[in-house]
Amino acid sequence: MTQPLDGVAPLLAGIKSAKKSIDILIFRMDWKELETALKAASAKGVTVRALIAYTNRGGEPKLRSLETRFLEAGITVGRTADDLIRYHGKMMIVDRRILFLLSFNFVHMDIAHSRGFGIVTKSAKVVQEAVKLFEADLNRKTYKAGLDALVVSPANARKQLSTFIKKARKQLLIYDPKIADRQIISLLGDQAKAGLDIKIIGKIAARGAHLPVTPLTSMRLHTRTIIRDGRQAFVGSQSLRPPELDSRREIGIMVRDSKVVNSLLATFEEDWLSTGFDEARDAAKTDAAAPEPKITPKATRAMAKEMPPLRTTLKRAIKQAVTRAGKDALAHGQMKSTVKDAVKRAVKEAVKEMVHEEQAR
Repeated sequence: MTQPLDGVAPLLAGIKSAKKSIDILIFRMDWKELETALKAASAKGVTVRALIAYTNRGGEPKLRSLETRFLEAGITVGRTADDLIRYHGKMMIVDRRILFLLSFNFVHMDIAHSRGFGIVTKSAKVVQEAVKLFEADLNRKTYKAGLDALVVSPANARKQLSTFIKKARKQLLIYDPKIADRQIISLLGDQAKAGLDIKIIGKIAARGAHLPVTPLTSMRLHTRTIIRDGRQAFVGSQSLRPPELDSRREIGIMVRDSKVVNSLLATFEEDWLSTGFDEARDAAKTDAAAPEPKITPKATRAMAKEMPPLRTTLKRAIKQAVTRAGKDALAHGQMKSTVKDAVKRAVKEAVKEMVHEEQAR
């Protein structure tokens, strides 16, 4: 059984339901309720193992403090290796039979103020593979991917996500804070040229600017999610960028369960609508399709009558040119070109102003 994580309550419920073991991978954590629940589980005899990232941006002291508090509570603490740029995955395994795979960290900012998703699965194959990954990272051994459904960087993520995009036939809906991988952008471009409906909430590098992309305006974006043809989805921690595909530990999952996919699809459509992207695009098309206003001979004569006398315009332009040029321009014979440019500019601005006034009527 696979299902979407409905808020964070299921995480706490999962910890409380544990009978034998809890394995949790932590990149960031300031969620006190979760820490308290893990300590309570350890106190009642559940084997709790916390694998904590060796570093994160600006938060190492907090990670080391968390390790100390966990050790004092009887929780087994491991620290990830430093062979990869970063260990950024987020998951929890309860009794080796339930996997919580998350796109968000255990922090208040991600939980309360950001768009993030979590997947809960009891699939024996997926859970077994997640346990295998946890054990490898805990014991600092090489992990070799053994299941396509569990997307792990750098083991199989580039291959699996590239294939996932290539197999789309109608639509790709993507949440990603920053798409920047050349190969992935090229794939998306090919799919767009083939007529697929592609929508991206987030950002993309300049070379992918022709793709429809818009920032999430209703809240902070943190999830990395791809919904393909309304039937299958990827949810994980890796953006489509070279470091997160090739040089970091990132974890994601492929899901086919219709309930999960439909829930993700409905949220994406709501978020896309909230950005106003389609309305802005339609308005731009309307403006581009609007015919240029015709200026008839009659209108031209009317404009001519209403224009300020040309002599006055020229006098003002020449006076301004002389003032700006000063004595140096007169001394070096530059006045002729200076006055010529000023006159051209003055006449152009006068005509432009009259045309705008006429069109505004």
